[in-house]
Amino acid sequence: MKRLLFLFCLLFINRDAIAQSTASENVSTVTIHAPQLNSDRKLFIYLPHNYKKSTKKYPVIYMHDAQNLFDKQTAYSGEWRVDEILDSLKAQVIVVGISHGEAKRIDELTPYSNPEYGGGGADAYLDFVVKTVKPYIDTTYRTQKNKKHTYIFGSSLGGLVSYYALLKYPKVFGGAGVFSPSFWFTDAIYTLTEETPEINSRIYFMAGESESETMIAELRKMEKLIRNKIKNENSIKVKTVPEGKHNEALWGKEFTAAYLWLIGKR
Repeated sequence: MKRLLFLFCLLFINRDAIAQSTASENVSTVTIHAPQLNSDRKLFIYLPHNYKKSTKKYPVIYMHDAQNLFDKQTAYSGEWRVDEILDSLKAQVIVVGISHGEAKRIDELTPYSNPEYGGGGADAYLDFVVKTVKPYIDTTYRTQKNKKHTYIFGSSLGGLVSYYALLKYPKVFGGAGVFSPSFWFTDAIYTLTEETPEINSRIYFMAGESESETMIAELRKMEKLIRNKIKNENSIKVKTVPEGKHNEALWGKEFTAAYLWLIGKR
């Protein structure tokens, strides 16, 4: 039952008309066509507080489940508050939140199918991110386009697909924030890791110790496999949070540390 809740906890946006927008003035939205998904998709774009007064180029983080990142009005069960966090840090980064496909979310964020829950459409979703979203962002905003300054970040199924993205597009993404990853969804993700000759990206793993009976064990299993594939042992960090539960409150609370480790102190 817990795993079923993990899959659906972010599935539908909150349509409570009473909720007021909490998005920062530094967040804007745009809807673009997603040919790989045969649909249109809304992007939430966070720009640094001094973007308009600057001429510099910025690193970019691509994040999944955009409805839950910036705005209480669109969030299902609370927001991460990514914009407020980055505003408080005066962070020099662009964040692109990609809205999930609601009823198609499971399919889009899973690289392989599960006998019970289906899925397995992540290749098309990531092609959209890499071949449609990234070129749009790179031509519209002042970005640092290379791998070193391009990151992908998500939680739950978004954590699973963020890790998968590093393996599928090793020349595109230089790092990933992988929160509460749903590695239980398919054993094939472990096999893919074993078959990958080398992992040359930075990875920040985080999970709560009260998320599920197997979350930490599955994370440690993946960590062990990855450490056999990386040259620099400092390119991976694993944090477990006592009493941490599978929700936006945990992910928002831990976002600052992940951001600073991946980008902020570089």
